[in-house]
Amino acid sequence: MKKTSLSIVFSLFLSGMISAQNKITLNTDLAKTKIDKHIYGHFAEHLGKCIYGGMYVGENNTKIPNTNGVRNDVIKALKDLKVPNLRWPGGCFADTYQWKDGIGPKAKRPSMINAWWGGVTEDNSFGTHDFLDLCERIGAEPYLAGNVGSGTVKDLTDWVTYVNHPTGSPMSELRKQNGREKPWNVKIWGVGNEAWGCGGNMTAEHYSNIYRQYATFMADWSNTGGLYRIASGASDGDYAWTETLMKNIPHNMLSGVALHHYSVLSWGDKGPSVDFTEAQYFKTMDEAWKMEEFVTRHSTIMDKYDPAKKIALVVDEWGGWYNVEAGTNPGFLYQQNTMRDAMIAGITLNIFNNHADRVRVANLAQIVNVLQSVILTNEEKMLLTPTYHVMKMYNVHQDATLVPISIESASYEYQGKKLTAVSASASKDATGSLNVSLTNIDFAKPQEVTINLRGEDFTKVSGQILASAKINDFNSFENPNKIAVQDFKGAKLEKGVLKLTLPAYSVVVLNLKK
Repeated sequence: MKKTSLSIVFSLFLSGMISAQNKITLNTDLAKTKIDKHIYGHFAEHLGKCIYGGMYVGENNTKIPNTNGVRNDVIKALKDLKVPNLRWPGGCFADTYQWKDGIGPKAKRPSMINAWWGGVTEDNSFGTHDFLDLCERIGAEPYLAGNVGSGTVKDLTDWVTYVNHPTGSPMSELRKQNGREKPWNVKIWGVGNEAWGCGGNMTAEHYSNIYRQYATFMADWSNTGGLYRIASGASDGDYAWTETLMKNIPHNMLSGVALHHYSVLSWGDKGPSVDFTEAQYFKTMDEAWKMEEFVTRHSTIMDKYDPAKKIALVVDEWGGWYNVEAGTNPGFLYQQNTMRDAMIAGITLNIFNNHADRVRVANLAQIVNVLQSVILTNEEKMLLTPTYHVMKMYNVHQDATLVPISIESASYEYQGKKLTAVSASASKDATGSLNVSLTNIDFAKPQEVTINLRGEDFTKVSGQILASAKINDFNSFENPNKIAVQDFKGAKLEKGVLKLTLPAYSVVVLNLKK
């Protein structure tokens, strides 16, 4: 790739186009906090072509190879990505979803109108069995979002019994009649979604009581350590919502509190997904960096009530949100995925890693054909987006041990405003290898980086890079590999000091061995 050429980097340095040196210190001997693999979770909603036409093409489809209706190429891509958990069926859709409509013979399942997303007819052909079987195929834990907004306590507790109770109850016997003998033992459950908005327009005080009621009757019979119950949490900087939940919900009923944040220009005009300007790019990066503030401040509130950090901050919706592509249904939220999205992913995952003491579950929105997707499909065609490549590069951090990091970064400046240019996180895996992920969001300038390694000695370094000629570049069905991961050989290690130059808008992951 021309952008990674050392000769070009050297000439840029001589011309003054490379930014001032960035300094990073890693204390490898102080690593102790696990980066939970569930930070790298994903989200699949009955929205647009995420499920139907994206993941699921139907059992009778002879044009697209599938297993029980789910595309084989999507199954392989998700297995390669090491998806740790998958959230379903929503989103806003979850609080209108009646799970019993999605079980039993498909020809007899009732239809509904998906009022939230496009007003299309939902035929319920992809239901509980289809989703949980898919999770088993790709090796992901299912994260079921329960209907609290329009459902009942009995609806949700029946669902828990249906998927988790081994035998003897009406729901477990119904599951067996529908072809599944053994329970799936689903552990992760969302008790409603966006209760402050599409999940019921509730106050925090009212939702706290509703949560207590629903959580009381959710039980677990699988001997897997109980259910992991997640409360519908705040949007962005609504710190009062988090405070109310932490104060009013007994902590023995609460495993996690959710947080949603999207990198959006404005809710009135989200801007284009591809032909964006530097002004729009800078604003998107500003919104992405706000995740650091939101995670820090919500964590501080949680620390007040839960100093032992037993309750997780669950960022179960995040990503970039733009205007839909021309000619597509506005309710389907289909958008292209450029190097800008790779920057959002790189920044956000580094933030989550560095807050691994509190952030233990997260879900990118969404997995196929919706918002910041990792996969796009079009009939028989399928491609992997820049975001997919970043998440695959970063999966070396899953269940590794966080290495404490300090960063002195240069600024990315635009019209008098400044953002931190270089984002980074690091971890040690079970073999003792050190993995360092770095993102340079600068629109034009490469960044020279010096990393001081303290505590342990490493002798070998290798790496991967994701970069492209233009920030607006994307993978298309005509050119699906325009942006792809390449080997990175620009890192030099000598006497405990690692030096490299990050091209503008690039992501690099380094592996160091002793």
